[in-house]
Amino acid sequence: MTTAPLKAIVIGTGFGCRIHVPALRAAGFEVVGLVGAELRRTTQRAEQNGVAGGFADLEEAISQTGADVVTVATPPHTHCPLAVAAFERGCHVLCEKPFARDSAEARAMLTAARKSGKVHLIGNEFRFVPQRAAAARAIADGLIGEPRFATFVQIAAFVKYWERDFPDWWFEPAEGGGWLGASGSHVVDQIRSWLGEFDSVSASLTTVALTRGPVDDSYSVRFRLKNGLEGVMQQSSAAYGPLTELTAIAGDKGRIWLDGGAVRFADGEGERNLPIPVELSLPPPPPLTADPRNDRDDWKAMAQAEIAPYTELCKTFRALILGETPRSPVQMASFADGLANMEVIDAIRRSAREGGSLVKVGEVSPHEARERKRTGEAKAS
Repeated sequence: MTTAPLKAIVIGTGFGCRIHVPALRAAGFEVVGLVGAELRRTTQRAEQNGVAGGFADLEEAISQTGADVVTVATPPHTHCPLAVAAFERGCHVLCEKPFARDSAEARAMLTAARKSGKVHLIGNEFRFVPQRAAAARAIADGLIGEPRFATFVQIAAFVKYWERDFPDWWFEPAEGGGWLGASGSHVVDQIRSWLGEFDSVSASLTTVALTRGPVDDSYSVRFRLKNGLEGVMQQSSAAYGPLTELTAIAGDKGRIWLDGGAVRFADGEGERNLPIPVELSLPPPPPLTADPRNDRDDWKAMAQAEIAPYTELCKTFRALILGETPRSPVQMASFADGLANMEVIDAIRRSAREGGSLVKVGEVSPHEARERKRTGEAKAS
């Protein structure tokens, strides 16, 4: 029996066109609609990306196309209403990260997802990068023993080189802009999926060289996990010069770290490379669309790093919708992970506002408690 292709709508004409459209197609979806803020521009971009319909309204797009699936690739402050609307129309949803503006919105999204009974995933595609997946498996298998110390550091110039090409929302804190949300959300998810849940953080958000808006291009976080592991996550994306990275986890039996395309391990017997299991490998990436923006330097800088793991993510998404076993054994991030990640990001932002104070993850600040009380009283009246 031949299964009809699942029909997908992509909301967002930037990352949605660059990555979602080709990745969905390569995974076996039929992309039937593109939704954007302005109809004329969205229709033009739909044509450039080979999508039949361009829309400015999600409800209309679902009604006209009969879509089964909605992917959300818009600014973070729009994720909650769009995802909830898609669930209410009976669609499965794949939502980009940062998941929402804050954990309150993330909680509402998870509630809507669970109520709908539909598949819900987050765009944490880097879980599928073979080296990361192999390191995660080795840690889970106990190769390094009990993880006790971790370092996740990256220094790059991505934002500084292409600051002029970033959309305006990226420079607005109220709309979810800044480097912590853009990249730190991936690191938070990496730490949670490799090592366990966060207990507390002490953090600062800084600007090294960004000029367009009052958002962070760098962050420093000291964290403690509930299992006692101590670690640091630190990034700058506005520092000139070559990419510098250090990802290393030390346990009571050994240490594992990433070294370019290799996964390295050391214990009392010396150092060695860890093999990448074949089931964690990625197939060749699909071709990009004919969108002329694919020739821009900022798009080219990330497309090849993102498209292959994102295609595997979409293949997992499709398998889960159809009730099949995914090809990849990597566990994908759900909306529950989205909420957990946002609780960590909220704690980091609160700590930074409070001058680096130690903040328990999931703890409600006095201001938030007052706001919740006020909102609850307003609803009751």
